[in-house]
Amino acid sequence: MQAWRRIREAWRQRGAAWVRRRQGEDTLPVDIQRRRVYILPTRAGLGLAVLLLFMLIAGLNYGNNLALLATFLLMGFTLVGMNLCHRNLQGLRIVAAATRPGFAGAQGQLDLTLEPGGPRSRFAIQLACAQAHALAPRVDVGGSRVELAIPTPKRGLQNLERFEIATTFPFGLFRAWTWVHLPLEITVYPLAQGSRPLPAGRDSREQGSALSGPGNDEWSGMRPFRDGDSPRRVIWKAYAREQPLLVKEYSGAATNWLLLDFADLPELDPESRLQQICRWVLDAGNSGARYALALPGRRLPADASAAHRERCLRELALCQTGQVS
Repeated sequence: MQAWRRIREAWRQRGAAWVRRRQGEDTLPVDIQRRRVYILPTRAGLGLAVLLLFMLIAGLNYGNNLALLATFLLMGFTLVGMNLCHRNLQGLRIVAAATRPGFAGAQGQLDLTLEPGGPRSRFAIQLACAQAHALAPRVDVGGSRVELAIPTPKRGLQNLERFEIATTFPFGLFRAWTWVHLPLEITVYPLAQGSRPLPAGRDSREQGSALSGPGNDEWSGMRPFRDGDSPRRVIWKAYAREQPLLVKEYSGAATNWLLLDFADLPELDPESRLQQICRWVLDAGNSGARYALALPGRRLPADASAAHRERCLRELALCQTGQVS
């Protein structure tokens, strides 16, 4: 069994290399042309071919014209289905492709936006990827978005070498597919785990307060909303009365913020430190606290916005543990 798997994997890699050399790299938008659409019979198609062969032999053997007529009609039906299956992919257009990050041991996501590339609609289009264990649901394309979950076993950047667009429309007797090679990668955050509580808050007047920003202890007034402001500070009641979007502004001597510092966890190995800090980032974000991030060679100032949370998670994903001890 192991030998058979190794042989199959070797042939798969050789086939993938041949397809890449034949098609080259793709750039958006991608138009699926005839020369890059491959088609083979499914199990149902192979079963029908065997049945037609027996019907043909029986009809010739017994000289039964009705059996021969039925055989050739089914052959014509099969050939029409093969042509329709091939045409269902030919001309399809990929206009957008993007990935969504995920956590290690969970799943990221590949999002494609497809257009029919002509007046004809496309039916039962399905997305697949070598890294995925499941197929995306079939969709009918008239300007559709297709999503596929991608396993993300390891922290860092995970490259998507290629993905497959396939169809078995209309009768399920043939499967047509094409491979698409786009420079896509998924950002994989560390696994968020660790039992340590959040670090104690710091005063903005302490040394290192450059990591800190505006205070949040005493309310001092209102100001217009700016990108990056926390939704927790928006005055929603005023906005509901059709007033401009305003944000509460705070000030005070005791401005507390959290410092999530890699150096504060010397007893843990580097990956465990990143996992614990990832847990802290999520907890601090959920509580609305302002926090700063300090990694080897990289520091992010204190903030409480959703954009800051994403920046911190990305820095944790890209942190090179070989540079730390």
